[in-house]
Amino acid sequence: MKILFLSITLALVTSLATAQITAPQTSSASQEAAISQGNWMIGAGLGSTNYNFDTETFNIQVSPRAAYFISDNVAVGAQVKLGLTAYDGGSTFEYGVAPLIRYYFPEGATPTSRWFAEGTVGIGGSHMKDSNADEPVSLLVGISGGYAHFVSRTVALEAALGYTYNKSDVGADSGMSGLGLTLGFNIYLPGQGR
Repeated sequence: MKILFLSITLALVTSLATAQITAPQTSSASQEAAISQGNWMIGAGLGSTNYNFDTETFNIQVSPRAAYFISDNVAVGAQVKLGLTAYDGGSTFEYGVAPLIRYYFPEGATPTSRWFAEGTVGIGGSHMKDSNADEPVSLLVGISGGYAHFVSRTVALEAALGYTYNKSDVGADSGMSGLGLTLGFNIYLPGQGR
């Protein structure tokens, strides 16, 4: 009986150890097909938290985006920025729209992941409840770098670290800047004829 029990236990441990060594099903070159010319990228940064150096406040942003791959590894598109900043004594609603360009680096790529860099230049603004300090239009510039992990052939989870500069009045010396960490996802759709 002891020999039977030890044999079954050894067989289970061996099969579990072997299962841990095998590659996951998504280890095919899924990211290569997803970031090819003619495809679309649709997604959002769902959990952006920003630290503002000027006001020392935290805020939350949601940034839906869509982009088209003009060539392999290069996508151009647009994103909308919606945010809420809460601080002692009030809150501010922030908004913006900006064209974007994203480049996926072939260096350091694995079958299920890619590093990327992204840049945006657009317009943004803010609305402060019961205040005349609204910024209806301002310059919005951002740069970020991140990591995309493809959980399937068409879906990637992302983490990015970036810097955003928001100039409230181009002629004045006032503006806001900050570092931000964004967690998000993208869905990659094949272009027509694929």
